[in-house]
Amino acid sequence: MDRITVDIGKEWLSVADICEYMDVSPFVVTSQLRSGGLPAVKFGREWRIARRDFEDWINDQRARNEAAADVDSIRPG
Repeated sequence: MDRITVDIGKEWLSVADICEYMDVSPFVVTSQLRSGGLPAVKFGREWRIARRDFEDWINDQRARNEAAADVDSIRPG
């Protein structure tokens, strides 16, 4: 599986940047941030996510989903 790279010309991403890239609502992104699932830094009321951390998170989620699919395919039906 090839590693996903995020082609955004910034080192630090905002919630809006991630929403646009992933085509999801701010609620989805901030839920991940508040739970600690997606590593970030909070400056006042705004979140900033390092692009590399976002890439690592996407690739980790992808690997987990693939592993879960592999386990489901092994289970007897």
